[in-house]
Amino acid sequence: MPQDAPENPVPEFSIMIPALNEEGSIEQVLCELFEVLGTATPYEVIVADDGSTDATPEILNRLKDNELFAGRLSVVRHARPCGKASALRSAAKAAKGGWLLTMDADGQNDPRDFEGLRAPTLAENPPALVCGIRTSRQTTGARRVASKIANWIRRTALNDDCPDTACGVKYIRRDVFLDLPLFDGQHRFYPALVKLYGHCSANAPVSDRTRMAGQSKYTNLGRAIVGFFDLLGVVWLRKRTKPPVPSDG
Repeated sequence: MPQDAPENPVPEFSIMIPALNEEGSIEQVLCELFEVLGTATPYEVIVADDGSTDATPEILNRLKDNELFAGRLSVVRHARPCGKASALRSAAKAAKGGWLLTMDADGQNDPRDFEGLRAPTLAENPPALVCGIRTSRQTTGARRVASKIANWIRRTALNDDCPDTACGVKYIRRDVFLDLPLFDGQHRFYPALVKLYGHCSANAPVSDRTRMAGQSKYTNLGRAIVGFFDLLGVVWLRKRTKPPVPSDG
């Protein structure tokens, strides 16, 4: 007789959501995510609470027991804010899927785009990373201009083949992700780091929506200053990194 399928099959991919003080949006984001993806495909959702001081932890505790999420939702927590890159690393360590899909907790990412993001990885020679490229940006003119300038400087310095690394939506192999060096701001340099370690990447268009609640954690000036020093660090890192090349034997 055929055996019943396991209640919690190994997920094909793990969705990682870093969250810091997102009480105004996290519940709506998770409900929309599970409503869109349904239960046909094995997946899991891991929220990395990066030391939130608002009601985010209480909301997540309540949602974990909700039947809507069917045991697919788990939470990892930091005792204090450690940054988005560290939150994603903590979620990746807890993930069971062979692929990781990152998204933000503010509602700007549309889960309806995820199938298109995963499509390139089903090819015969799949890339190790697929980056979401935002279309029709829903932001102020000043922030849009600052983003274009920052992207041009980064692409010129790193030649990473990605026009928009600041988009929160990315799809990456878990083993590749965990091999990357961890530093604050790392999430903005995935294409360059993946390329440095000998892997290919691809891009896929995704929509950009207005934030459901809260505000950006960075100002234009603050983002520019931090991004400049991070870029210098990655340029240095590329010169000092020599990934091992397996022998044919």
